[in-house]
Amino acid sequence: MKKTFTLFLSGIFIFCFSQKVELKSVTDSSQIFKGEISGIPIILHLNYTGIIDCNQYQHFVEGWYYYDKYQKKIPLTGVYDEGDLLLYYFGKKQQQQAKAFKEKITSPRWVEKTDSIAQKFRPAESFTFKRSASGHDIQGIFTLGNQPQQAKLYTKNSMIYRYNNYLLLPNNKKINTFDIINRAGGNSLVSTASDSSGNRVLLYFEQVSNFNYCGMCGASDGEKGYRVLYFTKDWNYKNYEQFLTESCRESIYNTISSSSKDAKTLKFSVKKTSSSPGYSFTVDIRNAAITKSK
Repeated sequence: MKKTFTLFLSGIFIFCFSQKVELKSVTDSSQIFKGEISGIPIILHLNYTGIIDCNQYQHFVEGWYYYDKYQKKIPLTGVYDEGDLLLYYFGKKQQQQAKAFKEKITSPRWVEKTDSIAQKFRPAESFTFKRSASGHDIQGIFTLGNQPQQAKLYTKNSMIYRYNNYLLLPNNKKINTFDIINRAGGNSLVSTASDSSGNRVLLYFEQVSNFNYCGMCGASDGEKGYRVLYFTKDWNYKNYEQFLTESCRESIYNTISSSSKDAKTLKFSVKKTSSSPGYSFTVDIRNAAITKSK
């Protein structure tokens, strides 16, 4: 399958026949959040500092927070666990205690016990933020000594490490595939086109199948294929379609492919799997379109 893509991709990037569109890939390893403790505004700054075991989204963080009014940075260390944030300030021995704390957390089993491990080091302050399942701001608890207080982050997503693929569109518009497709990134711009129905953007993608590299498909060659993003004439995003050429999750392998002499038309024949029938699709690079057939 790798040979198939090597054959075609070198000749197809990038054909943009309508208004200028760019794709910019940016990987974030830090985030700044605004929030509050008992209604008092704070700023929280966190850096990704390394995966704990196999899961990209179970990792250590380091950073600081301060009250807007005083802007005195208070150091923090902790764990990001699939959307949950557990953060600790150990007082005057912050660096020493943070090192010892992290040495105790070496696997998902110990990630589950993060707070009980941290408490053995007697943190002076701590934050616990739980992932938002409702689409609202992230709620949490701030503890100073033994006194808990309500805390909040003004965001729906506490993820620190992010694969951003920004599409820079006409009319000074910008969208991120992280927000509209998934968090895996791996998109490349192939072409764009416009007609009476609106605008289209054709992307090729290669991305991981599972961010838990020890889990199912974690060590696979990943997910590969094409996406067509649809926009209005004014470049307002509508929706997208996706067509896989290889997938561990969907058990799609050994896809047969061919191309026209000018490499502007690609044809793929996807074999049937245990859960879906086989099908074919044609990628029309010039018109940023994909047609599916049986």
